[in-house]
Amino acid sequence: MVLKKTRILIIDDDADVLTAMRLLLKPLVSEVVTEKNPSNINFQIESKKFDVIILDMNFNGLINTGNEGIFWLNKIKNSSPETSVILMTAFADIDLAIRGLKEGASDFLVKPWKNKKLIDIVTSLVKKEKTKKKATKSFASISQPIVGESDAMEDVFVKIKKVGPTDANVLILGENGTGKDLIARALHDNSHRKDKPFVKVDVGSLSSSLFESELFGYKKGAFTDAREDRKGRFEAANGGTLFLDEIGNISLGQQVRLLTVLQNRQVTPIGSNESIPVDIRLICATNVEPQVLADEKKFRKDLIYRINTVDITVPPLRDRDSDILLLAKYFVSIYEEKYNKGPFEFDASFIKKLKGHAFPGNVRELQYILERAVIMTDDNELTSEDLVFSTIEKSVQTTAPQTTNLDDLEKNTILKVLEKNKGNISQSAKELGITRAALYRRLDKYEL
Repeated sequence: MVLKKTRILIIDDDADVLTAMRLLLKPLVSEVVTEKNPSNINFQIESKKFDVIILDMNFNGLINTGNEGIFWLNKIKNSSPETSVILMTAFADIDLAIRGLKEGASDFLVKPWKNKKLIDIVTSLVKKEKTKKKATKSFASISQPIVGESDAMEDVFVKIKKVGPTDANVLILGENGTGKDLIARALHDNSHRKDKPFVKVDVGSLSSSLFESELFGYKKGAFTDAREDRKGRFEAANGGTLFLDEIGNISLGQQVRLLTVLQNRQVTPIGSNESIPVDIRLICATNVEPQVLADEKKFRKDLIYRINTVDITVPPLRDRDSDILLLAKYFVSIYEEKYNKGPFEFDASFIKKLKGHAFPGNVRELQYILERAVIMTDDNELTSEDLVFSTIEKSVQTTAPQTTNLDDLEKNTILKVLEKNKGNISQSAKELGITRAALYRRLDKYEL
């Protein structure tokens, strides 16, 4: 029963080994895929999610004979770090197998193997992974994991690691659907306040009449419907973290009231003359562009300084190409369990269509279309036909340049590429298709 939904990939250039293992494991698991050519590993793990991969350590290839297993192990762990890998080795390769364990393999199997030993290893790894997933799920009810390996997300993770343990106020910027609330929660979970309350308020949706009562609380009889005392969100978050979402949408009047509380670190409930001290770590988020926040007619500069000790910009999904497939596998695995379907594999057309979409709705849009795909499909292979993109989201369109002057076009292009690559000359030159020397000449030409 433990192995019932397990999918296994076996990679070995010996057809007899593949046949023997397949015959042994097929009756026990959901699916066994065999592969003779290790060069096809990336294709296999992109198109299907495997629980266990059994990998031979020696192939008839040209890659450092005797170390092929380590080479392909690293390829697997880079593409699918959560997958358990069992290395197959001859007696003479034991030292190499031990090295493989240090490189990330889960176990190793000596040839010729004993059938019971192989089944025991696979069962143990699957049980271990299920236990780990259960632990993750119980944690996910508190804080959903952030999935991503792209350079853009790596910058976010570095900031969370550095800023999380501090009490610095943080402003999270990013488009709708990028996961700003997950970043806020991660900051809280990485702080010394993690065992204290995490209170979220969508301040952008609060009317003027509700703003003060919701944030600062009220006393019984303060107004018609105030039948009992009620703590505001500041008090509720005391000792922990207060997350004010969509703060860019609050009025100037609301900004003044919020600024007063942040300066004094105390709240006065409606209907009371007594102030209550509060100790909170403040995190705010908005989808409003930074230049709008800089406009004093729309947002007070003194409040910006209060809430923005550190800012974290969450990148849109279109800037996280390498994360799309990773996120897709993550969401599909969630919906496999939720709807008791699958396990699913992705065919080439599915992957191509997924990677070719701009995702104006970001991660939220990806999540919803994958849930729909899992619900609607009758097969265990997801194809391009299963991907139906939302008509609600507006397509992301690149703004056409206002100038047709060639020098201006070249200058603007160079500036955009340099900004994208954070001033890295080598990387920018490569992206522009010119040499470093040529790029330096153009920088000098345009006085950049």
